[in-house]
Amino acid sequence: MSAQELFVSTAHKCLSVGRKSPPVSQGVDLAVQVLAVDLGLKPALLYDSNGASSEQVHHYLSSLQSYQLVSKSLLTLDLNGNTLIFNPGTVVSNLERVLCDNSVAVVDVCHSLEKPVITEQLTAELRSITEDLLLLLKGSENLRETCSKPLSAGEKCDQWNLCTVFGLLLGFPVTYWFDQNKSFENCLSMTPLVVTTAAATWQPDVTSHRCCLYSFSIPEVLREQTHSTLEHWRLCLQDKFHQQNVLKDLTVGQTAVTLPSVCL
Repeated sequence: MSAQELFVSTAHKCLSVGRKSPPVSQGVDLAVQVLAVDLGLKPALLYDSNGASSEQVHHYLSSLQSYQLVSKSLLTLDLNGNTLIFNPGTVVSNLERVLCDNSVAVVDVCHSLEKPVITEQLTAELRSITEDLLLLLKGSENLRETCSKPLSAGEKCDQWNLCTVFGLLLGFPVTYWFDQNKSFENCLSMTPLVVTTAAATWQPDVTSHRCCLYSFSIPEVLREQTHSTLEHWRLCLQDKFHQQNVLKDLTVGQTAVTLPSVCL
């Protein structure tokens, strides 16, 4: 059985919900995402393809590791029912950089604002969340060989703004924040957005598969302010890409969209 077939069969075996199994294309796409995390091209992936539980995703990753398709360093994380597969070393490095040099642009999109604005520094809340994440993830490094279930932040994450947390964990150079104690709505309705995507090709045999590794948006009004942050992210991604030979043909592109509503 080829590597691609093994990835697909493992997804079929571990991630089926009821009578529905992930289609082949989804299994291959997930394979590329996991490989990208393993290679350090992205710090984590958020599994949101179907209703598979955190335990199922953990079993999927453990099976891939037992087949030696990915390294044993990868772990799963459960945040209030949302499951991520993450690379501890890459995530910790990214979060430490966020605390040290504000390498991520945090965009305030509170519903009360007329337009999105950049918060110049991490708020006390965001700094506290980032420090809590670091404490949790650094402790996970000792669990790699013995962890039989997903790592969990417990009740602590109930108060976190998961939109912001996902942006930090997924390695986006820009993440959204809003005061969820006041409203879960945002000010992005009919706001022109620039969507940045990064894609690459996996060709394990004669077939090849194109996959989107990153997709995030930036309000057009903040394009100039975030240009240096985005350019630094792009150059770092290219540098990491050149250090591996599993994925090929990296492309980073942008498109403009305006939506009547944006769910974060």
